[in-house]
Amino acid sequence: MKRRTLIAAAAFTTVVLTASQLAGCASPKVADYANEKPLLDLRQYFNGTLDAYGVFTDRSGKVVRRFTVVMRCSWEGDNGILDEDFLYSDGTRQKRIWRLRKTGAGTYVGRADDVVGEALGEQSGNSFHWTYTMALPVDGRVIEVQFDDWMYLVDERVLLNRAGMSKFGVRLGEVTLAFTKR
Repeated sequence: MKRRTLIAAAAFTTVVLTASQLAGCASPKVADYANEKPLLDLRQYFNGTLDAYGVFTDRSGKVVRRFTVVMRCSWEGDNGILDEDFLYSDGTRQKRIWRLRKTGAGTYVGRADDVVGEALGEQSGNSFHWTYTMALPVDGRVIEVQFDDWMYLVDERVLLNRAGMSKFGVRLGEVTLAFTKR
């Protein structure tokens, strides 16, 4: 009887330790950055012309595509337009126009032609967190990929962006961008 009790106690302890370790791996929350400076104001930062430089990496971390972006951004009240022109390392070009709307204190929604439904965003401190599904052309077909997109304002000119890409909860890779305001 003592042996069964010891085995059960050991199993319970293992489950509790594993659960607490997994809880320690929980994703950050935008509120975690509430006191970080400088304060990111999307309507101020994404206003005017910006340049961005980025890479796509696969799940192993290998760079599979490089690109540059020129963004022309403007706002009328709580509504913004981010007009993006991409140039990829293989010479292909792409255009995406985001239509953003501030919906409350630090909350935004966004739409673009290749975004499925609405992108949902929240800003706090120097950070902005977006989640959305994008329809991406891959090998002659279109697949829907989920993005978990984080932006961090470094100073008044530089914003860093890291976006994890997944499908059915499986990590596909990451997009890393550095924005500079002209």
